[in-house]
Amino acid sequence: MAGSLISCSPSVDLKVEKPDEMVTTGVLASLQNFLRKCLIAVLSYGPMPKHIAFIMDGNRRYAKFRSIQQGAGHRVGFSALIANLLYCYEMGVKYITVYAFSIDNFKRDPSEVQSLMQLMEEKINELLENRSVINKINCKINFWGNLDLLSEPVRVAAQKLMASTAGNTGLVFSVCMPYNSTSEIVNAVNEVCAERREMLLREHAGDSDDQAANNGVNSEISVADLDRHMYSAGCPDPDIVIRTSGETRLSNFLLWQTTFSHLQNPDPLWPEFSFRHLVWAILQYQRAYPYLEQNRNLAKKQL
Repeated sequence: MAGSLISCSPSVDLKVEKPDEMVTTGVLASLQNFLRKCLIAVLSYGPMPKHIAFIMDGNRRYAKFRSIQQGAGHRVGFSALIANLLYCYEMGVKYITVYAFSIDNFKRDPSEVQSLMQLMEEKINELLENRSVINKINCKINFWGNLDLLSEPVRVAAQKLMASTAGNTGLVFSVCMPYNSTSEIVNAVNEVCAERREMLLREHAGDSDDQAANNGVNSEISVADLDRHMYSAGCPDPDIVIRTSGETRLSNFLLWQTTFSHLQNPDPLWPEFSFRHLVWAILQYQRAYPYLEQNRNLAKKQL
């Protein structure tokens, strides 16, 4: 299973190769690496995204179309995720955010939810035990969402992984689970209100608690206040949001942060999303960059 974490291809053939086949494979791999680096160098002449967000859609359809077990689609999707993390790191992308599990997904069949929870626990523990990928890209891992909704083993594993990578300074990888944007915004509003209430209680220690609390509820809340309490505080807004499988909905994902993001909906299912698809996504972003930048600058002037 450790091999699946470091593979740069979602599909891995584990057959035993003869020495001459191994040499040929090694030469081809070296050529592929060289061409990939050349292509990345060419891309870097244009504006490169700092933050890419993925809605990893199509794992179940991938399994259905190939007549394999449903959980197998998510396993191949995990390999595709690790591969794309490495590609983004090579390209100099600093922030990657993925929509791994929506709060609404708890409405699915309980057996499917249980299977997904087990897979999450397994993969998080893999990353804890086999740190080759994390060490290679010096990755800091965040989990955004209401972790209290997770089963205890998954929650504990996620907290351990965040703690163990908190000091890393390379690529910042944020996993949204269980998450939706509505919940994030409500949570931020509640935290700001609680913060204001505490401040007013301290400032009006001589007043009654009811009066101080009422002042807190009526106090003005700014956009900057909410920004500080979003799960994404400290991360720039996504430059690109990619939803695979051709779907055009955001599905309650980063609604607060994606005002000026370039939205893309490529046809491949998530387990099929490869380096060439990532390159094409960045080329599309570079083509739209002048328009996106113009809108950002116009919005700043209107503030």
